[in-house]
Amino acid sequence: MQDLDRLGVTREVLAQMAETPDARLREVMAAAVRHLHDFAREVELTPDEWLAGIAYLTAVGQACTPFRQEFILLSDVLGLSRLVNVMHDADGREAAGTETSLLGPFFREQAPDFALGDSIAVHHRAGEEIVLFGEVLDGAGRPVPHAEMDVWQTNAEGLYDLQARDATVMDMRGRFRADAQGRFHFRTVKPIGYSIPMDGPVGQLVQKQRRHGMRPAHIHILVAAEGYRDLVTALYFADDRNIGSDTVFGVSNSLVVDAATGVPGSPRPDLPGIRYDFRLSRRKEGETGGRVGADPSRVMPAEG
Repeated sequence: MQDLDRLGVTREVLAQMAETPDARLREVMAAAVRHLHDFAREVELTPDEWLAGIAYLTAVGQACTPFRQEFILLSDVLGLSRLVNVMHDADGREAAGTETSLLGPFFREQAPDFALGDSIAVHHRAGEEIVLFGEVLDGAGRPVPHAEMDVWQTNAEGLYDLQARDATVMDMRGRFRADAQGRFHFRTVKPIGYSIPMDGPVGQLVQKQRRHGMRPAHIHILVAAEGYRDLVTALYFADDRNIGSDTVFGVSNSLVVDAATGVPGSPRPDLPGIRYDFRLSRRKEGETGGRVGADPSRVMPAEG
C-alpha cells in the first residue's frame, strides 16, 4: 500500500491494467486513462465539476431510446465522429473511394425495400420531387453489381420519421439494390436544413456554447457490397445557407451537390436530377460495418 499523489494514481491504474490479455483493449484503455488523467490535471478538475460531468453523461444516456441516439449526437457535435471518419478514410481508403460522412443518430435498421425508380416519400410527399441516379463502382471504376443502398433523410419540414408523432411509421427512408451494372435511381423530395434536437442534454450544451445547431440539407446514403467497406456518406445541397458551418462537421466539398434539370442520362428528365457515382473501397480483413442504428423491432411510439 502506498500513498498516491497526482501522478502516482495514474501509474497505479496503468499498472493494474497492464496484464489485460486483449492487446488492443490494453492499448486503448491505457491511452484513455492517460489522457483523462492529464485532462483532469490540466484544468484542475474540482469534485463539483467531476460530479457535474458524471451527471451530464448520465443525462445523455438517459436521453437515449430505441429511436434516439443521444450519445452519437454528442460525438457528432464534439467533432469526434468526423475525426474518426477522417482517420478511417486515410487508413486504407482507395484514392478513388467516395468520402465518408456521418452516420448520424437517425439511421434505422430494416428500412422498407423499394424497387429502383420508386420514391421514399410515402407518407409525407410535400416538397420538390427530385431524382437521384448514378452507379456504384469499385476503386478502379468497375461496376459493383447488386450493391445494397440504405437511404434516409428529413422530410420537407426538416423532420426525420423518428421525430414524428408515431415513430413506428417509417418514411423518407428505404433500401434499394443496384442492378447488374451497378446502376441505381430513386425519387425523393428535396430536404431542407434542420436543427439538431435541442431539447436534450446535447442541445443544451450547444446552446450554452452559442452555436446555431443547424445542419445543411442532406441525404444520407449507406452502400454495402460483399468484399467492400460499408460506405457511410451523405450528399449535401449547395444552396443551403449553413453549408459552410455544419454543427456536426459532416460536409466535404466532394459531397456537395445541386439538383438541376437536364442532367445527361437522367431516367426522369421531367424532374430535377442529381447524378452521383459512389465508389467503394475494399474491406480489410476483420473489418465490420460498425453501424449503430435504431432497431425497428424495439421502437416504441414517441410521446407527446
